[in-house]
Order: sequence, then C-alpha cells, then structure tokens
Amino acid sequence: MGIQIKSVGIIGAGQMGGGIAHVFALAGYDVLLNDIAETQITTALSLIEKNLDRQVGKGVIDPAAAKSAHERIKPATDLANLANCDLIVESATENQALKKEIFTSLTKIVRKDTILATNTSSISITGLAAVTDRPDQFIGLHFMNPAPLMKLVEVIRGIATSKETFETTKAVVERLDKTMSVSEDFPAFIVNRILMPMINEAIYTLYEGVGSVEAIDTGMKLGANHPMGPLQLADFIGLDTCLAIMQVLYEGLADTKYRPCPLLVKYVEAGWLGKKTGRGFYDYSGETPQPTR
Repeated sequence: MGIQIKSVGIIGAGQMGGGIAHVFALAGYDVLLNDIAETQITTALSLIEKNLDRQVGKGVIDPAAAKSAHERIKPATDLANLANCDLIVESATENQALKKEIFTSLTKIVRKDTILATNTSSISITGLAAVTDRPDQFIGLHFMNPAPLMKLVEVIRGIATSKETFETTKAVVERLDKTMSVSEDFPAFIVNRILMPMINEAIYTLYEGVGSVEAIDTGMKLGANHPMGPLQLADFIGLDTCLAIMQVLYEGLADTKYRPCPLLVKYVEAGWLGKKTGRGFYDYSGETPQPTR
C-alpha cells in the first residue's frame, strides 16, 4: 500500500488552481494554495468562499460542509511551505518551461514519498516527470473548467508512472466524486485533442467569412446541441490557452490539420484573450456580451 493522501499542495491560484483547491477541500483534504503573487491567493480564497456559498444556495452542500471546506484551505506564499504535502498538483500557466522550473524547484523541497501531479491540458507528462527525481511518482491530473462543476478528470500516466502512483491517484479521484478518464500520454490527451481542433475550425469559419460569431455559435448550440457555442467557449477557456494547446498539437503531431488559425494568433497578439481580459470573440464590457465580428 502506498502513501495515504491527506494534505494537498496546489501551485497556481488562478481559475483552475482555485477550483481544484475548492474540490479537494470539499472532499476533506487539507489544502495549501500557492501562487507567485500573494494577491492572487487572496482573490482565489474569496472566490472559493463565494462559490461554496453558491453551492449552499443551490442545496448541493450544507453550510457546515462549506464552512469546514473553506477553513481547510490555507495560503502558502512560498513553495517551501509545501514541503510536507502528500500530493502536489501544479496548475500554473500552460507553459512547458515554467512547469519544468516549478518541478525542478519542488524536487529539492518535498518528501521522498510525495506524489507530484500536473494539471496540464496538453503538455507531455513524461517530459515534465523527467526533470524530477521521481518519474515513477509523477502523474497527469487534468481537471476540466470549472473544476467544482465538471465531473471529469483526465488521468494521464507518463512512461515511468508506477502502478502504485496510478492506484493512489485513482482513489483520490473517486474521493473527489469525479469520473476518471484514462488517457495515454500523447499531445492534448483525449478531451482537448478533440475539442481544440473543433474550436480552431470554428475560428477558421469566422476568419474565412463563412459565418458571423453569432451564426457559428447559434449553429453549434442549436444544430449540434452544444451547451455553449465554440467561440463563446474559446473566450471562456482563454484564447491564449487555446493557442498554446493548438501549438502543442501542431508541433507534437506534425500534422497541418492542427495549424492554429491566424485569427486566433492575431487576437492573442492583441491581448484579446476572452472573458478574463474583457474582450475576445465577444466584448464583455456591457450588460450582455456582444460579438466583436
């Protein structure tokens, strides 16, 4: 029997990291939330409290569960604070060099039996594991956004991930009340390998003038029964993240069908990254989002 997971360190207090902290705390784990910016941790903690209250309001959880979940999450302003965690989930920006830097630093701090996981949506698990001293105790745990609402977690084994690490992680996912989908370690795994080219194709459809933002999103919502149109979804994910995943697919699989649409590249260059910056394929400055093209 491997390590018993009780304490969890989460690196990155953005949209994903905060959501993952929420999910772990609600499942009874002690959580340390780390970020390079202290203000980001404060923002994440108040957002988690708001989201827990929302779940109480909807009758999903009771007030006592929300209160104790919030109390289980503590800020960790320094990576060294995570030294005694049983499991660490890295949820920093989708950037391979940055992630490798984080794992290299972590290796010097954490206990020998600590399991390291990454919430990457596309980067090689094997490649990230290789910079650590424990590729056998390294795994991909890809949560969907927003983590508290989405039922799926993609679990990705690197080439060296041990059976024991996989089984321990599997038990954690079950305790989080999530459904596990096991993927091989290929660029973008399962969900994003299918989803991102569809979003990229929707952007090409706009770029080539086949249809307007509204026509494309309405078409996919009512014609394919998607809860959200692909361009609206791209804005929600973040256009920088969409572009990063398309680049990983394009470079990793060397197939032109994964070429990022030039319009997506242009929007990212302009800093129009979607909902988080107030503008993407929609403008979010008014009451209701307005298409920008």
